[in-house]
Amino acid sequence: MRSALPALLLAGCASIPAAAPLTEAPVVAASAETDPVDTAHDAADDPAIWRNAKDPAKSLVIGTDKKAGIHVYDMAGKRVSFTPAARLNNVDLREVGGRVVAVASDRADVAQAHVALFTLDTSARRLVPMGRYPVGPGEAYGMCLWTRAKDKALFGFVVLKDGRIDQVRIDVSGPSPTVTTVRSMKLGTQAEGCVVDDRTGTLYVAEEDVGLWRFAADPAAPATATPIARVDGKTLVADAEGLALAPKGRTGGYLVVSSQGDNAYTLYRLPAVTYAGRFRIGGGAIDGTSDTDGIELALGDFGPAYPQGLFVAQDGDNAPDTQNFKYVSWAKVKAALGL
Repeated sequence: MRSALPALLLAGCASIPAAAPLTEAPVVAASAETDPVDTAHDAADDPAIWRNAKDPAKSLVIGTDKKAGIHVYDMAGKRVSFTPAARLNNVDLREVGGRVVAVASDRADVAQAHVALFTLDTSARRLVPMGRYPVGPGEAYGMCLWTRAKDKALFGFVVLKDGRIDQVRIDVSGPSPTVTTVRSMKLGTQAEGCVVDDRTGTLYVAEEDVGLWRFAADPAAPATATPIARVDGKTLVADAEGLALAPKGRTGGYLVVSSQGDNAYTLYRLPAVTYAGRFRIGGGAIDGTSDTDGIELALGDFGPAYPQGLFVAQDGDNAPDTQNFKYVSWAKVKAALGL
């Protein structure tokens, strides 16, 4: 069950302005953008990144279109394949037993949450469906994965639209996958974005109008939520949306959050989760981002344009085209913030 909401979060929630002003933040130019999705209005949602360790320039980005299916893009942002699917929302991926497994939250049935499983064929650059599996009652919304260090077991966290979080164990070792719900947690209001730190077994979840929480990811741990940052209308502006990690060492690095209400991205320094700065995307030959839902970050060499890592953000207003995803050099973000 959820722990009692502390006074600072209650105060922060009550003080959220109806239309928060844009606060100062360095602007970082995007290096590339994906082809627009095929459907209009609120469609593109959440990205995931597969890094090709042998040839970083051939890495791939996955992006959901929650009205049509799921796309695969190359490092230039060109769409290389598309897999139709009804109402996929958030997506994450992990390498499991020599193959890349992608899992998406499936909202096709608003009364019964599902997850959709895919294998990423990295040679053909396409997603191969493995099926959709029920999780529990409610509408599936957020989705993130965790690989447990001690036994390499794969778990998923499905964030329901009402704030419930169902943890599932995903086994793809047999002839067909099995998905088993192993525990549930709860936040008080609508939540979506989540990410798990594989190093520490910590689950981070964004409750959109309230702030950020963390849980122990292991299913044997108490289902207790710990508040770590609040929506204050300044450093983090509602809605708090996508989450991503930039790990460093055993416990350090940064947690990145989409501050959707003022078109920015907020960084918190790990492990203490202290405010470390914020930035926006814009100012270059490619248009900037606004109203961002999902984000993703992968460190390492992705080629000359992304020598230290790739940050991908959904763009909620890519007019005159439909929505898409922007690619940003993590090295440029670090330089802009003096990290």
